[in-house]
Order: sequence, then C-alpha cells, then structure tokens
Amino acid sequence: MMGNITLGQYIPGESVLHRLDPRSKIIWTVLLMVAVFMINTWQEYVIMGAFIAILLIISGIPVKQSLKGLKPLVLILAITAILNIFFVKGTPLVKIGPVAITYEGLISAVMLFFRLVMLVVAASLMTLTTTPMAMTDGIERMMKPLERIGVPAHEIAMMMSIALRFIPTLMEETDRIMKAQASRGADFDTGNLLKRVKSFIPVLVPLFVSAFKRADELAEAMEARCYRGSKGRTRLKQIRFTMLDLKASLAGILFLILLFGPRFWLW
Repeated sequence: MMGNITLGQYIPGESVLHRLDPRSKIIWTVLLMVAVFMINTWQEYVIMGAFIAILLIISGIPVKQSLKGLKPLVLILAITAILNIFFVKGTPLVKIGPVAITYEGLISAVMLFFRLVMLVVAASLMTLTTTPMAMTDGIERMMKPLERIGVPAHEIAMMMSIALRFIPTLMEETDRIMKAQASRGADFDTGNLLKRVKSFIPVLVPLFVSAFKRADELAEAMEARCYRGSKGRTRLKQIRFTMLDLKASLAGILFLILLFGPRFWLW
C-alpha cells in the first residue's frame, strides 16, 4: 500500500524541476491540470501527453514511480469507464439486451483514462520534486496578501504541509496494522462488499489511535522548540524567483499557445 501512494513523497534530485521555485511549480501544475480538462481532440491529447512525458524525463523520476498513484484509483476509473461505455449515446457497436456499447462511449472511456493518467502524473511531479518545507514556504508566500484580511496564511500552509508529509506515514501504518491483523487470522479479501467493509473496522480503530498519538507527539515537539507561528520566524533557505523560473514560464506559455492556438486559428 505504501508503494502505491506518491502524494507527499519526495525524491531528491538536481533536475530543472527540482531547482524551480515552489511557487512556479504550484502555479504551473494548476494550469496544467486546467489544460488537461480543457483538451478534447486527439491532437491535443497527443501534444499534452508528449509534454508531460518530456517533463517526466527532465525530472529524472522513474515512470513506474509516477504511475503508482493510479493504483488506488483503479476502481473509480473502472466504474467511470463502464458508465461511459454503456450510457453514452451514439453509434451502437454491440447490443446486450436493452443496453448498447457505442463508439462514442468507447472513445469517451479511453479519453477519460488518458486524462486521469496525465492528471496523476502532473500532480505527482510536483510533490516528487518539491520538499515539504519548500511546498509550505511556497504556499505561505502565495497566500501572504490574504493576511491583510485576517487569513492565517502561515497556519494554513503549515497544516497542508503536515497533511502531505503524513500521508505516506499513515499509509505505512495502515499496511503494518493490516499485516498484523492478517497474521492473527483477519481476512480482508473474501466475502461481499459489506463483509469487507466490516473487516476493516479492526484496522481503523488502531489507525486513528496511532494518528492522534503522532499528532500529540508532533505538537509537543513543536512546543519544545518554541514554535509560535510565523511571527518573528526566519528561514535558512529563502525562496526566490530566478532566471530559470522565467525561462520555464516562457516555455509553458509557448506550450499553451501550441496546444490551444489551432482552435483560434481555425475560427
């Protein structure tokens, strides 16, 4: 289970993506996700897929590591694909009683699959190439103007960073508890859906206890180090935009023009 969660994990490196300012990565990851939702032709899918593949090669992150985040979403992907195949109206290919598999349904399911893959890889690239501390600093700096209206930017950024940091830890804890329960005779793989859900109750109780214990230990550690929020706090490493961020932004703008430009040229 631990190996299937890429969110919150960081792989050290010296690639261009590793050296970018975290604010640049956050902004362009969001823009890339929006662009993935906007594409609707095969040409745009090919261009977007090639661009994400280039980013993956530049980052030096193994493809297998980036795609591991898809495994927890297999069930959702399968259900959505089935709904598209059988319930999207269009040219029928195969009829099974009153239900028909349409050509448009198959195309929609395939496009949905590739769209989900690109979304997962894009999100994984940001977390795999950005340390939790850099992510916290980037989010806080981006939310800094909101402090004028009373929004606690530092606290929100810190909570998001801690949540990302402890996702892999909680997954590892869940895996450990499930193995311990399985060694005592627990069965998580047989029976109907209701029985499987009930079999996870002995896992959830110790998991919540462990999570609250870790939270209490973290709070005590922060208090022992005199943590009092952002007031008067300094940083060893200051984040700042560099020429590399400018070049990367220009490359991103050129890519968006290449991706969506033909729509306007054809009008």
